[in-house]
Amino acid sequence: MQKSSKKPAPKVQYVSPSQMTIEGFETPFSKHLDSGNRWVTMSKSIPWDEICGVYRKQFGSTTEGPKPINGRIIIGALIIKHMLNLDDRETIDQIKENVYMQYFLGYSSFTTDAPFDPSLFVTIRNRLGINELNAINEKILAIKTNLNNKESKTPSDNQQKDTNNDNNDIPANKGRVIFDATACPQDIAYPTDLNLLSDAREKSEELIDKLYNVSLHNKKPRTYREIARKNYLQTAQMKNKTGKKIRKAVKKQLGYLDRNIYSINKLLDAYPTIPLDRQGLKYFFVIQTLFAQQKEMYQNCIRSIDDRIVSIHQPYVRPIVRGKSQAKVEFGSKIHISLVEGITFLDELSWDAFNEGSHMMQYVEQYRKRFGFYPKEILADKIYCTRENRIALKEKGIALIGKPLGRPSAVADHISPGERNPVEGKFGQAKTAYGLNRIRARLKGTSQSWIASIILVLNLVKLAG
Repeated sequence: MQKSSKKPAPKVQYVSPSQMTIEGFETPFSKHLDSGNRWVTMSKSIPWDEICGVYRKQFGSTTEGPKPINGRIIIGALIIKHMLNLDDRETIDQIKENVYMQYFLGYSSFTTDAPFDPSLFVTIRNRLGINELNAINEKILAIKTNLNNKESKTPSDNQQKDTNNDNNDIPANKGRVIFDATACPQDIAYPTDLNLLSDAREKSEELIDKLYNVSLHNKKPRTYREIARKNYLQTAQMKNKTGKKIRKAVKKQLGYLDRNIYSINKLLDAYPTIPLDRQGLKYFFVIQTLFAQQKEMYQNCIRSIDDRIVSIHQPYVRPIVRGKSQAKVEFGSKIHISLVEGITFLDELSWDAFNEGSHMMQYVEQYRKRFGFYPKEILADKIYCTRENRIALKEKGIALIGKPLGRPSAVADHISPGERNPVEGKFGQAKTAYGLNRIRARLKGTSQSWIASIILVLNLVKLAG
């Protein structure tokens, strides 16, 4: 019988901490790095010159001020953060401790110094928005898959002729693409009407405290904050809340919030100019909008309204109806992706719910713009398979592989259940491993950058093998 080639783990003799010193600890840094390490492999698969050029464009040609940090360090740190699903501080700590990560960032030797302060990640996400990250993504993919626009537009033998003789250089349809959409939930508390009104009331009390000035106002407006808080907790802490009790509690919170909004307007009237900063003014507008929405829903006994605010801190977040068994509704953005040979392209990101079926031809045109030709086949679920889309795709010679219209035939000749598994697997990988199911950014722009960074990491992992 052949012996196993596996070697047992080395048995390290126990050494007391009092006998062990940092100076006496043997390190492998004098030896060669492992060429098969994932960070070494990935660093070779990324065209750093091209993507750093995209980053440098954000600074223009000015020579004033300090020089910007090396673009490879910035983009590499962003990749490490999302690939390992770390927070900002932990990312910097990991880079300080890991020699392979420092090699990935382009360091020539190991150092224990931080590449930059963790707070700079916020500036990076603002600077590298969704458009810049998509540009980086497509540069990487164009180089590695040889599908850039210049090559795709070159005439070749397999191009088809135009039947009208208007243009004899139309490229033939090539490739297969899978379309799908999903929601990217934000890291916010589950929004209930009572909780939202309580949060808005507490924020309005903070604004009243800021605006009250003894020299301008005779008496500080009453807010009844202790009574309002007590009334809120009486209902919020109940284990079994009836609809009647919730409605009664909502009515009370509406009354308190209405009074506070009136008081804020009275306090503002005494100032010659608006004393609130940009953030305070934003909160005041959001509170008034939330109050108007909740009042309308209360008076009309309805539970939904257009452009409903579900977080006063992130008012751009909207409910996205999913219809899944685990979550009927998710709160965040909605994205649409195209999957081509395992490579993911972010076609659309919207904070409002949209019907991806009605946007299908837009995604088809994006495919053509990206590769220079239309796809030969499209795999999609039934929301895309409308009669209008079928007619439009047929005119362009594109085969739609999906459930046919009408009564199902006895012989199932349409898409098999397993053919769309790759795109579902991509969503699962992005949400489980890289945090797409919980976007922890607080701003609209940084949230979009967060999502685009995860898509970038998905492709880098695919290209690195």
